[in-house]
Amino acid sequence: MKKTTPEIAIAAILFASAALVLRKLIKKPLDTVPHVELEKYLGKWYEIASFPQKFQKGCTYTSAHYSLNSDNTISVKNSCIANGEERIAMGIAKVTDKKTNAKLNVQFQWPFKGKYWILELAPDYSYAMVGHPNRNYLWILSRKPWMEMDVYKKLLMSADRKGFDVSRLRITPQKSTD
Repeated sequence: MKKTTPEIAIAAILFASAALVLRKLIKKPLDTVPHVELEKYLGKWYEIASFPQKFQKGCTYTSAHYSLNSDNTISVKNSCIANGEERIAMGIAKVTDKKTNAKLNVQFQWPFKGKYWILELAPDYSYAMVGHPNRNYLWILSRKPWMEMDVYKKLLMSADRKGFDVSRLRITPQKSTD
């Protein structure tokens, strides 16, 4: 039976759609660190690199500060300098995996919310890598406004193994001292 051009086009679209769905289904689950001591994780973190996002457009000197609230939620204060002015976003994070404390949901001003999964964490809590299970968000964080290159490369390799497109990472300009 001879196929017409519209039938071939429809078949191609269906095949491509099925391939995309299969790719998403086959993607292995995103592993987090086995456990996070929240008290050690609290405090100030500097963004060393991240995937560009609209809500961070033009940001430099980006940092996050986490503090524990009386109801065991975590207060989130993200700040950066954009166009010469400080920009602040306040939010509340809630642990969604009590076994590990490595999966959180963060709610900023409605409707902005997202998953915050801790994917890598230094034993001394000096650096962390945080991402979203859809792999469209990724941040590399440090307690200092800089990071040793060997640590950064180690985190890049880990992100790549976890299925993140590390070519999207952009270094965040930071002040050399705080």
